[in-house]
This record gives sequence, C-alpha cells and structure tokens, in this order.
Amino acid sequence: MIILVAGAAGPAGQAVVRRFTDKGHTVIGVDRSGAAGTLPVDLLDLDAVKRLAADIEAEHGEVDGIVHLVGGWRGSATFAETRLEDWDLLHDLLVRTLQHVTLAFEPLLKASGRGRFAIVSAKAAERPTQGNAAYGAAKAASEAWTMAFADALEGTGSTANILVVKALVNQAMREANPERSFPGYTDVDDVAEAVDALWDTDANGTRIDLTR
Repeated sequence: MIILVAGAAGPAGQAVVRRFTDKGHTVIGVDRSGAAGTLPVDLLDLDAVKRLAADIEAEHGEVDGIVHLVGGWRGSATFAETRLEDWDLLHDLLVRTLQHVTLAFEPLLKASGRGRFAIVSAKAAERPTQGNAAYGAAKAASEAWTMAFADALEGTGSTANILVVKALVNQAMREANPERSFPGYTDVDDVAEAVDALWDTDANGTRIDLTR
C-alpha cells in the first residue's frame, strides 16, 4: 500500500512509519522540519500540499492510507489566563493542516477503494478543562472536520476515523522519567497498531478510544 504520514518526524509519526515500512508498504513521511528523513512540506501552504498530492498521483495513482499526526499543545492555569495567540497556533496546527490535507487528497483516497484516513484526537475534545479551552476547542473542530470527511467517503470503500487518547507516551519519555507510570497514556506503538487495524474494519466516522 501507499501510506502518507503527516507529522512523520514526531514520536507517533515515527512509530507509524516504522510499522508500515516493516510490513513492506511504501510510506511517504512529511514534516515541515524535514527531520528524520521526511519530505519537508509546509502543510499550512495549500499549494504545497496540492503539489504533494499531484506528485504522489503521478507516481502511484492513489493513496491507500493517510495518518494525520500534526499536533501541538498550549494551555493555561485558568480560563481567564487563556491566550488567544495559543488558539491561533493550535488552529493552524490541528485544524488548518487537516483541512489542507483532506481537501487535496480526497480524490486519491477515494481512488484507492480501500483507503483509510485517521487522526489522533484527545479526551480534551469531549470535556475540556478550563486551562485546556483552546486545545479542547481545536481538537473538537478537527474531529468535526474528520467526521465530515468520513461522510464524503461514505460508499467509496474508503473511510475516515478518529483515534482518541488522553495523551501519548514513548520509550524516550519513560527513560527520562523512570519514576512516572503515565496512567491513561497511550504508547505510540499502540497508536500505530490501531492505525494498521483500520484495514480490518469497514467502520467509517467512528471514534476509537485508545486510553488505557
């Protein structure tokens, strides 16, 4: 399969890239930084995303999976201390990049006939705390957009779903904080496994809870 991983330089992105590469699939990792061997693509630039889609179409004809892992977090101690600048940043990272990728790649995902699209969302979208107002609102917006994308894919054989976590953890975090147990956190390798499992179901427009 042809798998596109957006935000591939981060720990979750690397886990997904590793899982699908190890299984012999063609994985195209993109990240604004170009780190970890990824393609340097600014997903806030719609024209750049459209060029990426055109290049992939020219080489492969379709995309069988897109995993959107562009993220970030900003918060505050209280609701009154919320900085709207944080909202601007989170809107760009969590919502605008998602909009650009889905709009540019919808035809290629439909052409697959078995394409899978996934984002990782957070429990904060369901019940945000006062210090998580901007983050929770941005995650909720990204979920709504993904559900609309799922509706667009209905009947094509391709699907879009949401993986929900409290927070993510990886081996480097455990080694840096050996005294912590990270309760409720989801390991990035478990995220990669959940993405892989999407090809075993026809579920579309669902929220899949990965909290432990």
